[in-house]
Order: sequence, then C-alpha cells, then structure tokens
Amino acid sequence: MTKTRNISDLLDANGDVKSGALDNVPPSNDASALTTGTLPNARLSSAIVNQSAFKNIIINGDMSIAQRGTSKSSIGFEYGTVDRFQTVQGSLGAFTQSQSTDVPTGQGFTKSLKMDCTTADASPSSGDELYIRQQIEGQNLQYLSKGTSSAKSLTVSFWVKSNKTGTYIVELFDHDNSRHINKSYTISSASTWEKKNITYDGDTTGAFNNDNGSSLSLSFMLGAGSNSTSGTLQTSWGSSTQANRQVGQVNLADNTANEWYVTGIQLEAGTTASDFEFLPHDVNLERCLRYFEKSFNQGTTPANSVIVNVFFGRRGNIYFKKTKRVNPTMVSYSPLNNNGTWQWFSGIWNSVNPTFGISNTLFSYDLGGYEYTDVYGAWTADAEL
Repeated sequence: MTKTRNISDLLDANGDVKSGALDNVPPSNDASALTTGTLPNARLSSAIVNQSAFKNIIINGDMSIAQRGTSKSSIGFEYGTVDRFQTVQGSLGAFTQSQSTDVPTGQGFTKSLKMDCTTADASPSSGDELYIRQQIEGQNLQYLSKGTSSAKSLTVSFWVKSNKTGTYIVELFDHDNSRHINKSYTISSASTWEKKNITYDGDTTGAFNNDNGSSLSLSFMLGAGSNSTSGTLQTSWGSSTQANRQVGQVNLADNTANEWYVTGIQLEAGTTASDFEFLPHDVNLERCLRYFEKSFNQGTTPANSVIVNVFFGRRGNIYFKKTKRVNPTMVSYSPLNNNGTWQWFSGIWNSVNPTFGISNTLFSYDLGGYEYTDVYGAWTADAEL
C-alpha cells in the first residue's frame, strides 16, 4: 500500500521544497497518495517549477560551449567566444575575452567566461559602456505571464570572481516594451569565487511577443560613463531610462590588472535559486546550434587556411545539424588563402567564390559553370539574436 503524504510535509517554513523531500513522492497518476494539507505559504507553484527539466532560461550558462573560439583580443560589439553571450563594448578601454578553466572548486563547472582589461580607461566618456548579455526569444518566455496580474518573479544565480571589489549591476531588459529592472550585487573578496542570487519581481506591464525575436536580455554590467550612471538605479520595472542602468557600477576598465570571471548563470521562474541545471554536453551544444553552426570541427576556431571540408561537384545542398532561429548569415572560409574563396584542383589550385542559397534548415552552394571534382571550403552560419 502506498503511504499517503501531506504536501506541507514537503516544504520548509519558506515554502521551498525540503532537501530530499521529493525522493519518494508517488507518481502523478497515484493521486490518492498525496493529500492537500495546509501550505506554509503560496510559493508551492514556483518551488515545484524549480525542480523541472530545462528550468534554466539561459543557454550555455556553464560556459562549456565556445564554437567561435576560446579567446578574442580587443573584443567589440560581438559574439566573441562563449556561445550565446554577446559583448556590448562602447569604447570603454580594451579587453580580451576568453573561455577560462578557472572555476569555483567542487561545484561541477569546468569553464568560465573571463574578461581581462588590456587597455585602461579610468575616466570614461559619457557614452562609454561595457556589458555581457544573453538575449532570449519571446516564445521561450510565455509561461512567465509577463504583462498580466499573474506575472512570475525571476531569480538569477551565478558564480563570479574579480580582483575589482565593489558594486556591480545585473539588468533584465524587455526589448518588446522598452522596460528594464536593475539590481546590484557586491564582490566582497578580491580574486575569490562568490555565489550570488538576485530576485526580480514579475512585471505586470507589457507582454512578451510570442515569436523568435529578442524579448528579454540578461546583462552583466562592467562599467559605463555618465550617460548610464547619472540617474537612480531602476530597481523596479519601469520604462527604459539610460541614466538608470548602471548607477553605482564599478569601472572594470580603470586598471589593466582587472579581471572578471563568471560561470553557472541560471535564470529561472520563482523567488528562490535552485541548484544549477547541468545538461549533457551534446544537449547543450544542440541548443547553441540553433543560433550558430560551423563546418569546422568543435575545438577548431573558424579561420581561413584551415582545410576541413571536401565538396563533390559544382553545386549541392548542405543540411544544418539543427534548424536555425532564422535564415542565417553565411560566411565562407578558404583553406589556402585569406579571401574566403573555395579551392578546386586541376593540376594547380584554382579559387572560386561560392554562391549561397539560404534557408533555416539548409543552404545550397553553387560554384559556377565549371565541372569540378573535389572542392575544398568551409563555412559558418550565424542566426544569433
């Protein structure tokens, strides 16, 4: 006979699921085995949600996938290294970004994202800014019920390390309605990994579009000029005001000795942070492939003068490993020179510019009117937000 359990037995005084409390919960079709009881508070829904698969809204939060390369000097406004994380660099010093193996001990992480200041800017101009963000499709956020009276709170958790102690800002930005909310955290101990949890109230104004466009960004601020720091920090949801975005933020660019590391980024519904959701490497890679794919081997940085593909014939179709978010932007790479042409051999090497026909599932290539045998070339497909 199945033992009956009371829901209140599963929760602590804060309404969070007790450690190990779900180990012997009966299957969902055995409704008689679970009685209702008296709840400690109304947070059961968010507590149960936090136990579900794919609870993390952030993709590649453990920084384990870096298809574009593991290091990028003088990084600009771009996706430089770690997949799905975009750098917004507005002339605030100069930084090298890398995928680092410096991680918090005993937490299961193997990689982090590192920002290393290489040119200092101790007196930022008014429009200078620097931050790292991930943009999220609106169709992945509908369960948050934003713009309704049932809008869910969000909690971000992460591990961070820097020699530059002080106040840092993390922002949620609603691109569909030009709204934002900004919260601070403090790095207290220099060059020491610290775990941070920040909770944002749900926003009852402005629904997210139900499409594949950018609806929400999670941004880690690293410094800015007066245009972004002269107001009052926007700690509750409100209309976008540039002056309220980085108030109190330290300037990571004020010394070339400065470094900043982050890993284990998790954004989830609810008011509490749960343990980081580690996904199998192949699953994590597949999620990243929706936004970026390359013909190069994993571990090989896309570049010219690297032979990685052989195509037979003068035209054909190449299917992507994963359907892209939109029709991607294609870049061709040459195995023999720096002009992006593909090569074919007829006693000597010949160059030809490929013509692409692009959809979100495949691309066609056409090398013109000549009959080639083996054609060498490589490509990347970018469908990022």
